[in-house]
Amino acid sequence: MTVRTSAAAAVILTATIAGCGAPAPQNVQFPPLNTQAASMKEGFSTMERLAEAARKEGALTVIALPRDWVNYGEIIDTFSEEYGIKVHQLEPDASSAREIAAAAELKPDVFDLSMDVAAAKSALFAPYRVQGWQDIPDRLKDHRGLWYAGYGGYMSIGYDPSKVAAPASFSDLLKPGHSVALPGDPREVSAAFNGVMAVSLRGGEARAERGVEFFHRLKGEGNLAPTPKAASVLVDWDYHNAERAAADKAWRVAIPGDAVLGSYYVQAINKQAPHPAAARLWQEFLFSDRGQNLFLKGYARPARMEALQMRGTLDQALAAKLPATSAKPVILSIPEIDRARAYLQREWARKVR
Repeated sequence: MTVRTSAAAAVILTATIAGCGAPAPQNVQFPPLNTQAASMKEGFSTMERLAEAARKEGALTVIALPRDWVNYGEIIDTFSEEYGIKVHQLEPDASSAREIAAAAELKPDVFDLSMDVAAAKSALFAPYRVQGWQDIPDRLKDHRGLWYAGYGGYMSIGYDPSKVAAPASFSDLLKPGHSVALPGDPREVSAAFNGVMAVSLRGGEARAERGVEFFHRLKGEGNLAPTPKAASVLVDWDYHNAERAAADKAWRVAIPGDAVLGSYYVQAINKQAPHPAAARLWQEFLFSDRGQNLFLKGYARPARMEALQMRGTLDQALAAKLPATSAKPVILSIPEIDRARAYLQREWARKVR
């Protein structure tokens, strides 16, 4: 995860948490609570018992969750109000690497991480399978339950239509009159890295050398802006560009081509979580129908989106606001990400900066 700078919408959803049913029958004998359990059923038997255990802990500590990033402000407030649990928010603009580096000192209960960082640091996480586990695509979760995607997006082109025509492809950005930027240095900022990889897609395959060469050509044509603020075109996640378009009627979003680069942020529980029941309740909330629709309100694509669509619990009005595309998403594997990052570390400064 990198510095996060999107703004969330503010419409209150009324869907209930998936898995929350009627109150448990009276006089039922339940096994002892296990706040370190790997599932709600195994450790708490019911959502009511999990919520009660979390309320007794009284707090949840999160890290790297800006309130204006994929609607996290409303998500945090809704969770806190729903369960009476104080949410402590640490270093909202921290990167995924910083989350991990700070874990021993700051002791967050939960993490929100880029997939490659989560895969590399999975030994720090406690296994936990949320009730919606089966709805999360296999390629977006660790089979042991150590991490699992919560939300994601597609790489897009945001542009000012008063300055440039609607792009039909990334190659259009090489035409005269375009001033193009990434949301940061691709060697440091995840969204910028994925922007480089997105422009490199050919036949459903992304290659770092093609992406670096594209931006080398942009620079040579005089089309590479020094900063995003100076640009008329921004290659960024669709949830960033869509949020900007919602606030600025002079901004548009396009997802060109028949293939699009997609990526997801994943959730994980700290093995040393000071509030283990609250951490598990937080995950259940995020992956409930209600929590997933709250991500959707922040223009992110919920990990359980297909399942919600099939069951009729997806907020269709919110889904209709996502940038339109029929492109097939391409998700980079961890080895592909590692190789591409290594290439950019070697070649970006020499060819582009």
